[in-house]
Amino acid sequence: MIGKLRGRLDSVHEGGCILDVNGVGYLVSASSRAVSALPADGVGTLWIETVVREDAITLYGFADAAERDWFRLLTGIQGVGPKVALGLLSALSPRDLAGAIVAGDRGSLTRAPGVGPKLAIRLLSELREKVGGMPTGDAAFAVPAAPVGPERGAAADAVSALLNLGWRRPEAASVVARVQDRIGEGADLNTLIRESLKEMAPR
Repeated sequence: MIGKLRGRLDSVHEGGCILDVNGVGYLVSASSRAVSALPADGVGTLWIETVVREDAITLYGFADAAERDWFRLLTGIQGVGPKVALGLLSALSPRDLAGAIVAGDRGSLTRAPGVGPKLAIRLLSELREKVGGMPTGDAAFAVPAAPVGPERGAAADAVSALLNLGWRRPEAASVVARVQDRIGEGADLNTLIRESLKEMAPR
């Protein structure tokens, strides 16, 4: 089985690319994120998931091991085939995908082609318990643990979730505090995380 390919980008097509490895062109289905990470003029690497079926051997390419691991997890969900999984990974990075699942952000998931409201609900339900420990490209993602620092309750858990997603504590704590002031101290964890991520999103 092929686990990784290193070569030059030969051409880009809908749903993937051809990677030239020492004169051999490998047809790879890949997320747009993976293809865009390849240098236009130079040598690049794709992590590969080889899927063997009776009628075909298909290579799926990813920008890093985190994206590949998420592809494996996603395709284990009923109704999520390789095409839908690649669509999700094109619309959301592993870090953003983990954040959307923890926040219960159905809207972010439905940005991916082929993901309707019903499938988004299934993804949130089935992946909520599996997201802990999944890689995000920077580090493993962990579901919020016990409160740390001056925050308490849902606010502390929301800050912890943002820290696990790579944000710095001062920034995370400040945003969560602003969100809690705006929507009230009775806000639940999912709402705090979702609204905080919206405030922290690039504009």
